Amino acid sequence: MKGLELAEKYYEAYGRKMLAAQFPEAAQYAAAGLAGHGSECFGFDDGISMDHDYGPSFCIWLPRDVYEQYGAKMQAAYDALPGEFMGFAARRIEEQGAGRVGVLCLEDFYLGLIGRDTPPVSVSDWLALDESSLAAAVNGRVFEDRLGWFSAMRKSLTDYYPREAWLRRLAQSMGRAAQAGQYNYARAMKRGDRLAAEMALTDFIRESMRTVYLLNRTYAPYDKWLRRGLRELPSGSEIGDMLDLLYTVPDPAGAWADVSLDDYLYCLNTGDGRVLIIEAVCGIIVQMLNETGLSELQDNFLQAHLGTILAKI
Repeated sequence: MKGLELAEKYYEAYGRKMLAAQFPEAAQYAAAGLAGHGSECFGFDDGISMDHDYGPSFCIWLPRDVYEQYGAKMQAAYDALPGEFMGFAARRIEEQGAGRVGVLCLEDFYLGLIGRDTPPVSVSDWLALDESSLAAAVNGRVFEDRLGWFSAMRKSLTDYYPREAWLRRLAQSMGRAAQAGQYNYARAMKRGDRLAAEMALTDFIRESMRTVYLLNRTYAPYDKWLRRGLRELPSGSEIGDMLDLLYTVPDPAGAWADVSLDDYLYCLNTGDGRVLIIEAVCGIIVQMLNETGLSELQDNFLQAHLGTILAKI
């Protein structure tokens, strides 16, 4: 059973009754659900995920003034709930997973994730936020929110970046992908610097995936889940399969032995299968840009589209 489903069933069986019976005066201010850090909050948990920080659990979020008055007592009542549920063992919490479930201060929850407890307003506010933290702030599920403050804060983030912040983030990710995959990778391979080439390849993989998330207007999770999350996106998900192929290409070192730096097209060394895959990925991204009206150019070099994108601000 997925962690989100287990959490909701556990809340319905015990949490809701606990709030109503033991804290009727505080229940009206409480929001309940499961969100934040952890694979189960993204719905990405599997059999491997169950070895730590998994089990019957949920979050209760209280505004600071209510939390200061009732938080400790409510946490004690939460801790007294049955540990095992529906055949699942009690949640085993590792040190780094502490504080993810239980009774939480609502403001501190958002402060801990995105560094603020009020909605971002200006473009600079938005650009100062870490995107993977935004992904963690809007994932999961809210089971109940009587006060509505938690849901209002959540909605201000799920409404996504304002247009200028979005386009600037998109241009930044595309520029990094182009620099890493369509330029630095080839130069490092030509120099025989395999470590630098692998680092450039990794940067390309990361930034090309982030670009796809941005084009889908979806916050990209942290690196561990970037590839997994691509499967859930409405468009461009095939790029994940293409990127997987980068690590099936035979050693490409020999393809660079006789490449001349005098040839200005040396970066498009089609003897290296990785270059072919990189260019195919960039081609899909350009197609997505064309389909969304963000660029009319057909140039496969992602860098060439940045001016067009930024001009649309």
